Amino acid sequence: MMAAMEAAQVSIFTRMTALAEQTGAVNLGQGFPDFDGPQPVIEAAQEALGAAHNQYAPLPGVPPLRRAIAEHQLRHYGLELDPDSQIQVTFGATEALASAVLALAGPGDEVAFLDPSYDSYPAVVALAGATARPIELHPPDWRLDAATLEAAITPNTRVLLLNTPHNPTGRVLDREELELIAAACQEHDVIALTDEVYEHLVFEGSHIPIATLPGMFERTITVSSLGKTFSVTGWKVGWASGPAELIARLRGVKQFLTFAGGTPLQHAGAEALRLPPAVVEDLVRDLRRKRDRLAEGLTAAGFGVLPSAATYFLNVDGTPLGEPDATALCERLPVEAGVVAIPIAAFAHDPAGPTRPLIRFAFPKGDAVIDEALARIGRWSQSFH
Repeated sequence: MMAAMEAAQVSIFTRMTALAEQTGAVNLGQGFPDFDGPQPVIEAAQEALGAAHNQYAPLPGVPPLRRAIAEHQLRHYGLELDPDSQIQVTFGATEALASAVLALAGPGDEVAFLDPSYDSYPAVVALAGATARPIELHPPDWRLDAATLEAAITPNTRVLLLNTPHNPTGRVLDREELELIAAACQEHDVIALTDEVYEHLVFEGSHIPIATLPGMFERTITVSSLGKTFSVTGWKVGWASGPAELIARLRGVKQFLTFAGGTPLQHAGAEALRLPPAVVEDLVRDLRRKRDRLAEGLTAAGFGVLPSAATYFLNVDGTPLGEPDATALCERLPVEAGVVAIPIAAFAHDPAGPTRPLIRFAFPKGDAVIDEALARIGRWSQSFH
């Protein structure tokens, strides 16, 4: 466990951000917007600060936000929840995921998750003393394979941590894949823990929560947050929802991590979740346009661009430019091109595996930032022609 945690302490984001600062590079590595969220959301936070919502929140979260989350799940997915016993507010989705893993898995247990994965997954599994069981996805379609899924689940598997829409690949799992996972969870008595923070940032297809599949609500903890949906990633207001028994176990761990906080932002979150659908639809439309703008420029520069149906990220293959090692190429790009990106291998269990030539670019940036990054990459790529 210590070796895994030592490896997690120096993340690829720390290294690449340092390179960006040293070189003055345009940073398309980290997945957060460089623009503010919708004005009604920001105003709701300002009003909450002035309305004496500045002390400890109750452990489960402020009642207005829990009610708004319950309304959201019913409105979008038909899931009926008790705001008191089936919803837990957390400091972002990461705390919800960590609390769940720590509550459900320990030494001798296994936690399966899609690979490549968000980098906190193997770290929190290591913190729990459990063993990670990657379910390897392969580019360019990143489709879940039944044989690979079955091979990853053993009698010791306690949790399957599912991320869809998926970071870092931009894939949205379809119903057929979700049914495979649901069948495996029910056959092997596994809890599904779902990271759905990009649930509304879908450009093609549609997001289906696995909790809506037959027989899955009672064994699923669903996690999401305000950050990605409303472009307020710094708020760190997330939640977990599901059966009362599982939420109680998660809550029992969460109380000893942060207990509660962000009280005014929780109140603002309740207002955000009740905004008209057009607010998020406008954000998604703008993100789709940014994705296409970046894809066009990277294609022109000679990269092989992979599809991205959701999230903040676009993946490309650097092999056409003569560099099949994306980690080496990402180390060079800040110095040679003045642009920072992240190698997908940093999110993979096997860095030398199928993700080795792939690079992740983040596109929730201003048009001027994207255009400057593409201009720099374009000039740099000329040296390969």
